Parts: sequence; C-alpha cells; structure tokens
Amino acid sequence: MIIDFHARLTPGPGEPAALLAAMDRAGIGTAAVSAGGVVGIDRLARQLSQGGRSAARPDNEGVRRAAAASGGRLVPFYFADPRRGPDEYRRAAAGFRGLEISPAVHGFTLGEPGVAALARIAADVGHPVYVVCLGRPGARAEDLAALAATRPATTFVFGHCGGNGLDTDGLHRLAALPNVLAETSGAYTAVARLAVRRLGPSRVLFGTEYPLQDPRVEVTKLGALGLTAADRRAVAVDNATRLLKLPELSHV
Repeated sequence: MIIDFHARLTPGPGEPAALLAAMDRAGIGTAAVSAGGVVGIDRLARQLSQGGRSAARPDNEGVRRAAAASGGRLVPFYFADPRRGPDEYRRAAAGFRGLEISPAVHGFTLGEPGVAALARIAADVGHPVYVVCLGRPGARAEDLAALAATRPATTFVFGHCGGNGLDTDGLHRLAALPNVLAETSGAYTAVARLAVRRLGPSRVLFGTEYPLQDPRVEVTKLGALGLTAADRRAVAVDNATRLLKLPELSHV
C-alpha cells in the first residue's frame, strides 16, 4: 500500500472517517497528517500571493488523538508557529512523528531564530521538518537551502516541490543537500519527474495534500511519472517508511 507523506486533518465531526475513506478509494494504506483548517482557503490564497500572518493555533492535539485511534493508519505531524517559541513543540514532540512549519500560514521567514530552535528540537527527536516555500524573500528555496546547510542533522522536506508547483530552480538549489527531500503533491508531472532525476529516487516522497486534492489524482500522477518499479516503491513507500520510522511494508 502507498504511504501519503502529506495530508491534512480538518476539524469537524466528519473526520477522520472521510480521510480514511478517501485513502481506501486511492489505495493508500498510511498517511502523515498535519492539522488543517487553520485558515480558510481564500485567506490562504491571499497570503500566498500578498503575504500576511495568521495567529490561529492548529489543532495539534486533535491530530494526535485521531492518529492514536487510527490503528496506525494516520501518522501525526506537529504544526508549529515559530513565532510562538519552541516550548510547546518540545513538550509535545514525543507524541508526534514529524514537524510542519508554514511561512504561508504564519508569515515568518526561514532565517528567524524560532525556526532554528524548532529545527534543533526536530533533529534531537528524529522528526523530519515539512516546509512549503514561497516566492518571497525569506521563504524561498534558497532560504531553505541556507537553513538546511546550517542544520545538517535535521531532515527537511521541500513541500509540493516548491510553492508554485514549478520550482525547478528550487530543486536545483536543494539537490546538493542530502538532508533535504522533495514531496510531490500539487507539483506538475514534469516537475515531480525532475525531482526524481535531480535528487534521486531515495529523496522524493509521494503526498496528496488531502482534502484540497483528491488522493486519486495524485496516485494517477504517480503512475504517469514512468518510474521503474524500484523507484516507484522508493517514492511511494520506502522513503516515508524510513523518515517516519514505520514498519516495513511488503508491497506497493
């Protein structure tokens, strides 16, 4: 079964049942989940293009509880705001498998001290750090590259292969950094294929960005990449298994 490295769990009575049903329809066995619904889609779109900051708190505890009740199908990520400081994440880290930070939602830059503090804790507890870069100074792929170069013990994930789905320059800048992987949800097929070629199949992760994207769309895209069976397994199963410290699966 496929492992989805990036889905979201939105608050409400319909979840996590709706997510689990969507996973079943797409042939996904396990999904890494972060809190969703932190900002509405229209506000997120404005902040992506114009900047801005939300001080809303993600429902990390709700994600942790849902994952604990999922029989291992959901793997919880802690969604942190670097400007709130690292203490909450430090206290909660043992209940999670990864960390997400989002310049688009929380309006910070990757050079801020709060980001470095969170990255340091993530390295200490063995969490990968999921980041979606933007086209603005301070949150670009080159800023992630600078952060990753100074934090070689921390594993970073370049969400969506860049914030606009077409950041081939970002892939080029990050390729030389072995502690950075790329995640494919929302990226064009050509860009996802280029990520495998530039970073290598051991550094690319399949994701869906549920509920913004139907997981079946991303599974179809995975099939369109023309990967060998070994490379497909790396992207869809093995790399996530390694980063999330999951039991090994026998098949895709």
